[in-house]
Amino acid sequence: MITVSNQEGDTIRQTPVRYEPSNMQFSMMKTDDRTSTTESIISVVVGKKMLFLYNLNEPDNPVDLEFQQRYGNIVCYSWYGDGYIMIGFTCGIFVVISTYIREIGQEVFQARDHKDSLTSIAVSQTLNKAATCGDDCIKIHDLAELKDMYAILNLDDENKGLGTLSWTDDGQLLALSTQRGSLHVFLTKLPILGDACSTRIAYLTSLLEVTVTNPVEGQLPITVSVDVEPNFVAVGIYHLAVGMNNRAWFYVLGENGVKKLKDVEYLGTVASVCLHSDYAAALFEGKVQLHLIESKILDAQEERETRLFPAVDDKCRILCHALTGDFLIYGTDTGVIQYFYIEDWQFVDDYRHPVSVKKIFPDPNGTRLVFIDEKSDGFLYCPVNDATHEIPEFSPTIKGVLWENWPMDKGVFVAYDDDKVYTYVFHKGTIQGSKVILAGGTKIPFSHKPLLLYNGELTCQTQSGKTNNIYLGTHGFLHSLKNAGPNELRQMLTQTLMLKRFSDAWEVCKILNDHAAWNELARACLHHMEVEFAIRVYRKIGNVGMVMSLEGIKGIEEYNLLAGHLAMFMNDFSLAEDLYLASSCPLAALEMRRDLLHWDSALQLAKRLAPDQIPFISKEYAVQLEVMGDYVNALVHYEKGITGDNKKHDEVCLAGVAQMSIRMGDIRRGVNQALKHPSRVLKRDCGAILENMKQFSEAAQLYEKGLYYDKAASVYIRCKNWAKVGELLPHVSSPKIHLQYAKAKEADGRYKEAVVAYENAKQWNSVIRIYLDHLNNPEKAVSIVRETQSLDGAKMVARFFLQLGDYGSAIQFLVMSKCNNEAFTLAQQHNKMEIYADIIGSEDATNEDYQSIALYFEGEKRHFQAGKFFLLCGQYSRALKHFLKCPSSEDNVAIDMAIETVGQAKDELLTSQLIDHLMGESDGMPKDAKYLFRLYMALKQYQEAARTAIIIAREEQSAGKYRNAHDVLYSMYAELKSQKIKIPSEMATNLMILHSYILVKIHVKNGDHMKGARMLIRVANNISKFPSHIVPILTSTVIECHRAGLKNSAFSFAAMLMRPEYRNKIDAKYKRKIEAMVRRPDTSETEEATTPCPFCEFLLPEYELLCPGCKNNIPYCIATGRHMLKDDWTVCPHCDFPALYSEFEIMLNTTSTCPMCSEKLNVAQLKKLSDCTLYLRTEGEQ
Repeated sequence: MITVSNQEGDTIRQTPVRYEPSNMQFSMMKTDDRTSTTESIISVVVGKKMLFLYNLNEPDNPVDLEFQQRYGNIVCYSWYGDGYIMIGFTCGIFVVISTYIREIGQEVFQARDHKDSLTSIAVSQTLNKAATCGDDCIKIHDLAELKDMYAILNLDDENKGLGTLSWTDDGQLLALSTQRGSLHVFLTKLPILGDACSTRIAYLTSLLEVTVTNPVEGQLPITVSVDVEPNFVAVGIYHLAVGMNNRAWFYVLGENGVKKLKDVEYLGTVASVCLHSDYAAALFEGKVQLHLIESKILDAQEERETRLFPAVDDKCRILCHALTGDFLIYGTDTGVIQYFYIEDWQFVDDYRHPVSVKKIFPDPNGTRLVFIDEKSDGFLYCPVNDATHEIPEFSPTIKGVLWENWPMDKGVFVAYDDDKVYTYVFHKGTIQGSKVILAGGTKIPFSHKPLLLYNGELTCQTQSGKTNNIYLGTHGFLHSLKNAGPNELRQMLTQTLMLKRFSDAWEVCKILNDHAAWNELARACLHHMEVEFAIRVYRKIGNVGMVMSLEGIKGIEEYNLLAGHLAMFMNDFSLAEDLYLASSCPLAALEMRRDLLHWDSALQLAKRLAPDQIPFISKEYAVQLEVMGDYVNALVHYEKGITGDNKKHDEVCLAGVAQMSIRMGDIRRGVNQALKHPSRVLKRDCGAILENMKQFSEAAQLYEKGLYYDKAASVYIRCKNWAKVGELLPHVSSPKIHLQYAKAKEADGRYKEAVVAYENAKQWNSVIRIYLDHLNNPEKAVSIVRETQSLDGAKMVARFFLQLGDYGSAIQFLVMSKCNNEAFTLAQQHNKMEIYADIIGSEDATNEDYQSIALYFEGEKRHFQAGKFFLLCGQYSRALKHFLKCPSSEDNVAIDMAIETVGQAKDELLTSQLIDHLMGESDGMPKDAKYLFRLYMALKQYQEAARTAIIIAREEQSAGKYRNAHDVLYSMYAELKSQKIKIPSEMATNLMILHSYILVKIHVKNGDHMKGARMLIRVANNISKFPSHIVPILTSTVIECHRAGLKNSAFSFAAMLMRPEYRNKIDAKYKRKIEAMVRRPDTSETEEATTPCPFCEFLLPEYELLCPGCKNNIPYCIATGRHMLKDDWTVCPHCDFPALYSEFEIMLNTTSTCPMCSEKLNVAQLKKLSDCTLYLRTEGEQ
């Protein structure tokens, strides 16, 4: 039976149970609404097998929970958490069930902790741990994750079995009774006692052991065994102190180990101790005792061995203290923070806070200090400049503060409470001054106490007497740069900039490679006044303007001036102005406002800083107001801008006054001002304003005074002042004004003035009309039409001539006006088709026009004219037919036209028709071969043309027309050369012989008988090519050879003349002389000079053209007929034939044409060639 009674002993509930009850407990059961707050559930073990749950609020619905038989009997159970029950069974199993109504009867967790038996379980809600004991060990589980085993404690000596487990309320101790009658007590968590000095830390690792280590420098840990369980631990550079109550034990941390130094008894219970190199400071009962740790270290005076703070007459209590290398610092209940300088043994600084100071945390140097007051607000104090900065978002639960020990991060510190660490950065020397910012927070594991911060790594002490390292969330960029995505990198960039770690930010930006990121870094550098680094960033992103601007200011040392410049670069102009005004150069603020066109601010500053600048600023302000349309204020500022001693500036202001006066309606003042002003541009601008205001008279007056005659005349026209327009007309260039004036004069009947104005306006049709209709001067009209090619003018002139009956002139001007159909009709009607045809032939007419003329001439049986116009309209067949029908009087021209027709047509049928005609197939009369040659040339059949040219040349030679033959061969030679066609050797040889013949006359005329004789010898050796002049040529050869002293050659050719067929034909003048030469032969001969072959340098006679050495035909000189020499080479610039430079130069002194192409030539046009390989090609290469 279970009975429930109240405190008075009255029975409230009573319920029977089936078996003997045991282990009864009160608890709360989980319900759907979870509103139950009283212990309304009774749990009891029934018959060692079942758990009976009885709800006092629902007595009729008790719950019986039975478990599997294999578990054995229930040993014990315990409620924990939100309605959970942990139950231990004899066979070593423990089970967790939930009493939540929907889960009741289900096992949440089940584990076999012990092999044979389980004797007890105990749960500690404080530690969040559960312990079970059985066999010969204790097993501890974490309630958050029951699967994980937290610890196993073996008790091998207890062979009689274990008893009951129990935790203390704070969870620090776990007690176990045994069957043997002993009691075991285990320490589950150590008191968290630890301290740090620089990067050295000391912490409690067991109740009687302290470990000292330096994790940064990697020193091996030193373990120090202590005599008592300490209440406080302190570490210095060389010492360790531990203590309890009013005693402290000091140890020396030497290289060879730890040595106990001494113990010190203080005058009260010690709250905390601080150590540094030589001194220790202990806080007890509102006082601090500063004393030497080792008296023998210093030869110190007695007064420097120890000192008690505060002084006797100071009625305050010290609540906190700290010790650095140079200072003892403490805070009092009256809000005073005192700095005591140990070296001078005196106070050097004090700061008074409105409320008491609870805790202080100086940085390693003591130059910055974080303190927490009784309101739990945090502040950063700088004793150097006595400045205090409130720490933002400072949690009231903060337990302590650690400063960053990494030397590069001096302004970083963290504040921590039980759950979280907050990272703060002191931004000293930004353009906005100094301030503290919150960089972020990092969660810390349960029961971790931070001891040391180094480069974003937090070393914490745990309950288990160990240390654990945590990386701050604000320093994530130190570990995972390479694998981070763009968004993570941007967060890291923000972190690095907050922490002023610009080198790390640079690396992040390099990976991001984003222009916006680089700009963000650059702006942060400007904010923190890191000018050199900002220059580096801006140079990287190619911002030349910023680099140049920063280079200009980087040498400035004054804070306010430099910060002002940087604030301006960041567009924070109000801040920049404040900084400039606080600097040694306040005028910079004025310059900035002027550059920004902030004229109101600039004027205000100028009144204070530079009154002499007010006129110049007023002028600039007036210009801006004018642009904005605020003419009233613009006028005021222009008037303020007049200085009286700066001419150029005053002219601008007076110009502004003139314009603003006109705009404000004070026209007389404005016009007078503008007329007096020297500027033409002002007169034009004021004139434009007046013109828009319809004040034409004044506008024109100003334009005229400003020499803007076109504008003046235009305005005078608008107000019908023609007299003024006439005066200005000689200066006016605008055709539009001349046209308006011309129209007005024409309307008045003053045609001569009108025609001049129309000419100036380039209105040629009007000029022609007036000359024809009013001034009766058709000659002038015709000359204008010819000059201007005006179509409408041509029509007018044609109409005029038509009225006069001059049809030829009418046709001419109709064609000029593109009225071809009318001109054709007129030519037909009045039998003037020849005139029309001549005009059309010289114009760019259409094929239809040409065809209509051709058809007309065809009807008139005028074959040549018909053929000509059929050719122009591209009807080649009909054109050829008419050309071949032409009478013999027109034959020469007609055949030339026929050849041109066939050449354009490129039609084989038409070609064969023409060839038949030229050969005489059609009429039995072969035509001159020169026409066939021209035909082949027109058809670009150069090989046939060459053969024909040789035939023609041969015929010309036979007829004794040697110059004609030479010119035919030369022209063919030049054509073939231009078409890059091989020259037939017969043509080249014939041309050379004919050219040699032509050179004879030139040299004999110049009196050079040797050159003449040599050329005549070459001609006489080929005398068969000159059949009509054999005897005269041989006679000349004999005479010239005799004159030149070539007696043997003269004898040879004289003997040839003595042949019977030639003897009777010799000129009587020379006959006897030649006969005597034969009868009495003189075989003496001047030997011919030798010169090298240009191909192979073989020496051969200078007039020999075939080299015996290399068998090449050598190019010949067109001036002398000799073979060419490499080092004396020139060419005719017209025909490109070679000549010896020295000889050609001599020849051109007596003649002014090229002997080959007959083109005009002088010595200045000749150029000596240094490289003649282009002309030295062998026949194979050609």
